[in-house]
Amino acid sequence: MGSEEICTEGAVETCILQKQLEKYASQDLYPLHMPGHKRRVQPAPGLPYDWDVTEVPGTDDLHDAHGILEEAMKRTAALYGADRTWYLVGGSTCGLLAGIRALTARGSEVLCARNCHKAVFHALELSGYRVHWIMPPMDPEWEICGGIRADQVRAMLAKHPSARAVILTSPTYEGVLSEIEEICSICHEKNIPVLVDEAHGAHLLPQSCQAGFPKGAVACGADLVIQSPHKTLPSLTQTALLHLNGKLVDPDRIERELDIFETSSPSYPLLASLDGCTGILRKEGAELFEKWKERLARFDEAVHSLQKIRILGHGSQSAAVNDPGKILINTRGAGMTGQEAAGLLRDQFRLETEYARGFHVLAMSSSCDSEDALDRLAAALLVLDTKAAAPVSVEKNRTDSTDALPVQELLMIRPVTACTIACAAEQEAEEVPITEASGRICAEYLYDYPPGIPFLIPGEFITRKIIEILEKEAENGRAFYGHRGREGVILCLRE
Repeated sequence: MGSEEICTEGAVETCILQKQLEKYASQDLYPLHMPGHKRRVQPAPGLPYDWDVTEVPGTDDLHDAHGILEEAMKRTAALYGADRTWYLVGGSTCGLLAGIRALTARGSEVLCARNCHKAVFHALELSGYRVHWIMPPMDPEWEICGGIRADQVRAMLAKHPSARAVILTSPTYEGVLSEIEEICSICHEKNIPVLVDEAHGAHLLPQSCQAGFPKGAVACGADLVIQSPHKTLPSLTQTALLHLNGKLVDPDRIERELDIFETSSPSYPLLASLDGCTGILRKEGAELFEKWKERLARFDEAVHSLQKIRILGHGSQSAAVNDPGKILINTRGAGMTGQEAAGLLRDQFRLETEYARGFHVLAMSSSCDSEDALDRLAAALLVLDTKAAAPVSVEKNRTDSTDALPVQELLMIRPVTACTIACAAEQEAEEVPITEASGRICAEYLYDYPPGIPFLIPGEFITRKIIEILEKEAENGRAFYGHRGREGVILCLRE
């Protein structure tokens, strides 16, 4: 059975929840209940509106699961080796908000990696936590954040003995992994829970580990792990998982927070896709991951002869330990920007990549790729490599190209905190010209998207260095999220 068949036809055979929904829809019951389409008026062609039901007898209740949803979540927990798993229909954002709030008491001190997604920062704000930042190392060759090391966490815990939780992201958007197993061991010696945002690592489960993929955060012993299976597995966009291990986090507290942050009207088609994904992996997972690794191995062999284009972890050396499923392409040596390379891949080779910025292009592979997908990418890169121009310098790229983004410089600036995020969010703010903002306290989040990592957050002092970078980017026509359409100004706490 090919991977395309596994990810489509196979789902019908393995999704127990879907069968229950179809069975319910076939009954002679007229719906005098939500949703309003009454399974009669199809909102758009192709939508599974027959499955779009509410909590009626036989479909269970996501927020009080004691039936088919409870059994589905138990199957997923067993697949990952978790003590307990919750299905989420609000993305990993929902899981991060609930999980971080459930970690410890409001106002506690926590350690958090600075290269986390904006949803983590929002959860920190809502929790009123006093945050001590773990600054990720910068990979100088690839100009991306490296993984958090165990010795960093040990040192931070010694410096901040009152810390009550540790929050990390692994793998990163680019696929870089942290030393999660060692970090968990260090933290658990002090009964400190570890939460891992593994949104980009739902495929790192025991089955894939046997095929040669890295060990995932659940297997590494993390107490809470939040994943987005839709990123690399056969599940619909917006679906996510929250896994619990051990006794350091109260499951009742998690459920209370999910009651707050997750809709009370969850989409059953989304829930069915999570159950179907679990069914596919239980039935065909070993084959899926073996074939994925075979495709990646062929890709590695094909791109081995690249002369000017480099690929992180695929024939190129780097200090970073990375997930092989992510293909981070560096185009500097080929004399083109990431946007230019992505445009050529799209227009000439009909390949749409995930992300392009500076000298980088990110391609995401998955368990459901066609057999020739990575072969096509390798062939395209070999063509671009032979047509490469002279290498472009960092300085020239940043001066002459609006594609430039020295976000790594911003992420490496150690923040100086004036107050907690929550405290800053409650105070009055005013717009200040960027040129006059040095020394002021920021009142908004500034970040680039993707990947959505804030480099300046409420409660932090705005430095001259930050202003210089913002001004340079403005000259290149570049804007950051957070300004909400405002140009030349930044939101600061009112003095």
